[in-house]
Amino acid sequence: MARAGLTADRVTLAAAELADEVGLEHVTMSAVARRLGVKDASLYAHVRGLEDLRGRIALLAADEKTLRIAEAIAGRAGKDALVAYANAWREYARDHPGRYAATQIPIQIDPELAAKAPGPRRAVELTYGMLRAYALQEPDLTDAVRLMRSTLHGFTSLEAAGGFAHQRPAEDSWVRCLDALHSLLERWPARDEGDPA
Repeated sequence: MARAGLTADRVTLAAAELADEVGLEHVTMSAVARRLGVKDASLYAHVRGLEDLRGRIALLAADEKTLRIAEAIAGRAGKDALVAYANAWREYARDHPGRYAATQIPIQIDPELAAKAPGPRRAVELTYGMLRAYALQEPDLTDAVRLMRSTLHGFTSLEAAGGFAHQRPAEDSWVRCLDALHSLLERWPARDEGDPA
């Protein structure tokens, strides 16, 4: 029988908080059970196992991150939207490192549960919508989305790992990277005749 007050959402939140504190790779069913003051077996009434739990953390994080980005870019366009989007992404990654890590891994989760989670779908809509202000058409639009995601994820991941040991402040480099990304998006290179469409 499930412990009173214990729900899948409560288990997921406890696991997400733990991931932020100790790292996603250190989240185990036992560690979450200890955090909640229950036996390991009690968790299985609410989640199917560790992979399911990690998937739930990823969906929670996607919802939170997307909401933060949506609020940041509301009413903005062009470079203002790009900078607000990037800053919200970076702040989320800093504030919730374990949850952020969960958004970057392939997840195995009940397709029904995934279909009900608005975060991943909304994230795609927000990103494509923001980049349409740069007058990009497919397939360039998808290429630009991939470039932007790679840039933001790469910078935030390297920063979190202490990868910027140079004396120049990372903040200064971040601002210049966003300037360069904006400039590239405004002057997106034309495809050659032979390039795949």
